[in-house]
Amino acid sequence: APAPAMAQASAPAANAAAPAATATATAATTAKEEVANPYGLEALWKEGDFVARGTLVIMVIMSMGSWYIIFTKLFEQQKMIKAANAVGEGFWKAGSMKQAATTLADGSAFRYIAEQGVKADDHHEGTLVEAIDRHTWISMSVERAVGNVNSRLQDGLAFLATVGSTAPFVGLFGTVWGIMSSFRSIAASKNTSLAVVAPGIAEALFATAIGLFAAIPALIFYNILQGKVARSQARMESFADEFSSILSRQIDQHVASERDRG
Repeated sequence: APAPAMAQASAPAANAAAPAATATATAATTAKEEVANPYGLEALWKEGDFVARGTLVIMVIMSMGSWYIIFTKLFEQQKMIKAANAVGEGFWKAGSMKQAATTLADGSAFRYIAEQGVKADDHHEGTLVEAIDRHTWISMSVERAVGNVNSRLQDGLAFLATVGSTAPFVGLFGTVWGIMSSFRSIAASKNTSLAVVAPGIAEALFATAIGLFAAIPALIFYNILQGKVARSQARMESFADEFSSILSRQIDQHVASERDRG
């Protein structure tokens, strides 16, 4: 009698442990499915073909290149604004243009323009360019320096414009390719269930999202940087015109004084 009683007592405990074990197994299975997401970016890279991977690599390169150019150009424009603000009364009230050039920050675009103008004045005599009028030669040198700085300011903006205009179409190509993969899966399995269609659709949506992620910042900052570059160019060209005028006036005064002495 004691043995049947003990068996009856242990039966409810076993029945209670069975649902707990089932719940634990279900939780483990759910956790495994969450980690191994068949529709995530990792699955796209591992299970996608060379076209899907190539599209992803191109988009990543475009995005990384865009952000690199964005940060470097913003930093460059900040330096330009600082250098432009540094051109104050100390520069214009200097005794000579050589002394004025030394008041500007080393490596700044404004100092480069000033030094090129002074250099053109110093190296005019005794060279092949002596046949050119001194004022014309100085103006040409200053304009050449301004053109070099403008070219440097424009560096990278063409890449942003290219990414902004082409990245959506590259992403669209990946979208079309992902949808084609879904149709191929349907044809191969002769099954239209979500498990068959979803990987290709996820691949298509990822391509669209990555294309927009690369294109939108590139286009926005291209417009922002274009405005900043235009303002920097205007201030630089104004400085170059004033510098050339003052340097030419000083040359005329020097020539007049030499003539009076003679």
